[in-house]
Amino acid sequence: MDAVATSSPAEAYRAAKSRVARPRLTEFVAGLPFELDGFQRAACDALEDGHGVLVCAPTGAGKTVVGEFAVHLALTQGLKCFYTTPIKALSNQKYADLVARHGADAVGLLTGDISVNGDAQVVVMTTEVLRNMIYAGSRALEHLGYVVMDEVHYLADRFRGAVWEEVILQLPEHVSLIGLSATVSNAEEFGDWLVTVRGDTAVVVDEHRPVPLWQHMMVGNRLYDLFAGETRDGELRVDPDLVRHTAELDRQTSTAIWERGRRARSAPPRRVGYRPPSRVTVIDRLDRNALLPAITFVFSRAGCDAAVGQCVRAGLRLTTDAEVAEIRRITDSHTGDLPQADLGVLGYWEWREGLERGIAAHHAGLLPAFKETVEELFVKGLVRCVFATETLALGINMPARTVVLERLVKFNGESHAELTAGEYTQLTGRAGRRGIDVEGHAVVIWQPGVDPEKVAGLASTRTYPLRSSFRPGYNMAVNLVGRLGVERGRELLEQSFGQFQADRSVVGLARRIERNEEALAGYAASMECHLGDFGEYAQLRRQLSDREKVLRRQGVAEQREAAADSLRSLKPGDVIAIPAGRRSGLAVVLDPGVDAAGDPRPLVLSEDRWSGRLSAADFPTPVEPLGRMRLPKRVDHRSPRARRDLASSLRNTGIQAPAPRRRRGRTGGDGVDDPELATLRRTLRAHPCHRCDDREAHARWAERHHRLERETEQLRQKVRSTTHSLARAFDRIRALLRERGYLADDPDAGDRDGETVTEHGERLARIWGESELLAAECLRHNVWEGLEPAELAAVVSSLVYESRRDNGPMPRVPSGPVSEALTGTLRIWADLEADERRHRIDRTREPDVGFAWPIHRWARGESLAQVLAAAEENGHELSAGDFVRWCRQVLDLLDQIVGVAGRSTPLGRTAAKAGGAIRRGVVAAGVA
Repeated sequence: MDAVATSSPAEAYRAAKSRVARPRLTEFVAGLPFELDGFQRAACDALEDGHGVLVCAPTGAGKTVVGEFAVHLALTQGLKCFYTTPIKALSNQKYADLVARHGADAVGLLTGDISVNGDAQVVVMTTEVLRNMIYAGSRALEHLGYVVMDEVHYLADRFRGAVWEEVILQLPEHVSLIGLSATVSNAEEFGDWLVTVRGDTAVVVDEHRPVPLWQHMMVGNRLYDLFAGETRDGELRVDPDLVRHTAELDRQTSTAIWERGRRARSAPPRRVGYRPPSRVTVIDRLDRNALLPAITFVFSRAGCDAAVGQCVRAGLRLTTDAEVAEIRRITDSHTGDLPQADLGVLGYWEWREGLERGIAAHHAGLLPAFKETVEELFVKGLVRCVFATETLALGINMPARTVVLERLVKFNGESHAELTAGEYTQLTGRAGRRGIDVEGHAVVIWQPGVDPEKVAGLASTRTYPLRSSFRPGYNMAVNLVGRLGVERGRELLEQSFGQFQADRSVVGLARRIERNEEALAGYAASMECHLGDFGEYAQLRRQLSDREKVLRRQGVAEQREAAADSLRSLKPGDVIAIPAGRRSGLAVVLDPGVDAAGDPRPLVLSEDRWSGRLSAADFPTPVEPLGRMRLPKRVDHRSPRARRDLASSLRNTGIQAPAPRRRRGRTGGDGVDDPELATLRRTLRAHPCHRCDDREAHARWAERHHRLERETEQLRQKVRSTTHSLARAFDRIRALLRERGYLADDPDAGDRDGETVTEHGERLARIWGESELLAAECLRHNVWEGLEPAELAAVVSSLVYESRRDNGPMPRVPSGPVSEALTGTLRIWADLEADERRHRIDRTREPDVGFAWPIHRWARGESLAQVLAAAEENGHELSAGDFVRWCRQVLDLLDQIVGVAGRSTPLGRTAAKAGGAIRRGVVAAGVA
């Protein structure tokens, strides 16, 4: 029998004392099927003691237990708890978990398009919903005791990250904040900021993975360990066999490519080079090694779908008959609301066949019902192979035994870039299921050019700093002015994590400036002269040097212009001399010629048979014809025979090229007649320091002083631009809003610091989105009035839709009112963009009309098949999932228009009807 570990009396006493001191944690732990880890207990202890908590731990370590304890505290204390997540899928998943634990009556869900039991004691929501509640002064905030911010590191997201900081800064002081974050390398800095803005906050960091992660590389059909022990210094050592094998394959591949280049084109084709293992081979190998379930990151939606198709066509099956029956039951429960007529265009039957084989894709282009089905089946172990894009790594609870990376390069929206160490860690962090797997595995598929040492660097680096993306926007500005006033609004922005990080960077710059100033004092002492002020003398020398450079540039420009004028006067048959270079010697002008910019580019033939065009840069001085020769009526300078005959005739003219003259000094601009230069020279010679025996030694110190002073001034400028940068951006936004009538100067409004929100500003305060001010301007100028519901949906779609490609054809839009309203919208955008440029504000994105035609046809009642076919014909192909996602974003804006304009107004009624027309079929499926 195995020995049972017993604790010492001291340990038992401490545990008993903790149970008495923290009865609610004791009660919570009693309902868990596992013991808490050290970091979980430390965070929960701090929470019950009344502190805020920041927990940073690897994916799968069990951070959410701390959030669930906050829920438990709220329920036992009769307080509310809001559990926020960055994405709707994660909100839905967390809602289901909490309902299973606490019952449907105690838990609600708010995600923008879904509202379930919103007045419950515990509400799961997206972070934007909570931000909107704060600005609206919602009564739902009453009795709020705890806010859990899951995936709080999402505040680094450049598009939505500011929302997290807005919430953290504006939550009432009595609310306990629980931040759950992936492992970041500057957790202490983030924690310091939370202490500054939220008060007492415990920072709990745990870098230990509860399930160890093994790194591998698959080369062909062979699976290597990436690491083979440690060096004497404790560093992980890359497997030498792997390094040798990949180096040999790289050499063979390079040789094969070179050989292929040497072969004549007529030679029969021959397969050369290295071919990576097929996806079927990879999955089969993982299955044989008991490494499934696996997530394979492909970084391409089309690649994910193609991978599933390849596996299905190859006959791969990873499920039993009993599992197939369960898969069918779960699939039917998720997709029962889908219209039967749309199943074909949705690719339902092909997708279902993949599921029944245990294979699926997961990406943003999937229909929400499909995505939720895949997630549930994977968590239950029924789907054992998922091909996914990196969006799966954003917090959805889909751990696997193995993670496979097909490539280490992904498209970041602008270009193809290599994965960073942080991205690699985030992706491979999915490997290893706590309580199920003894160990997790990360597999990189080797490709020619991939260096195992570099992969090892990615795998062993734990640098993943959290960088704030916070910046004020229009909606934020009017809400801050309306709720807090200008000065308090500026103070709040100064407290943001973005400004906190900027101010810390200033500390380093200030130290450099201080060191530079000490060095400058030393340089100044070294250049002191007993005859006078050497700094003044050095300034005269610099002024003299600068003036000489200006005159030289002017002289060169004048000479080049004179040379150009002389080239313009050349005629066919003129014999000239090319003064220097490989083509120096005699040449005959064949065609004077000018380029597109109007600069002379004469075509000439030299005596050594070279033919080409010259420019003014080839002549340091104006060119003069040395003579003339007769040319044939037609000269084909491309013909070798014609060039030979003409060069012979040129040599036989007897014209001699002048001997090259040695250039004396600098060309032009010597400043002999320049009065300013003459004055500077006289002043310099008259200065007392000009007679100093150590003048040149002093001058060298003066030059060092000047260079360092220039560098120091650049550092000072950087400090000035960094300090109060967010408050200055806030001021620029306010200036534009005042110009456009959203804010107004009001000296009598003492509680608003001389500035008040106008009626138009109150509207803007209730519009959220990337193009919030543009939407407010269109409402203000009645651009969207008089439209039918389908027409309004088409026009407002331009403010939310963003094409995945910028280089596609210009999409067609419905003619008549839609086209006119879009033209009006674009006109207002152009005017707004000009004002933003003038005020140095981030520009509002140009409206994108690529979704206008599909949403217009859908709102008119056409079928999904017709709408998607029309979108493809219009040059903007859409997947069903993308179509639903964009429809729901249009619905969100339409709902905001209803709220701002009011249901009693014509525009409000039209927006409500448009929303009703869109909420049908696949768009409405799965929405409560």
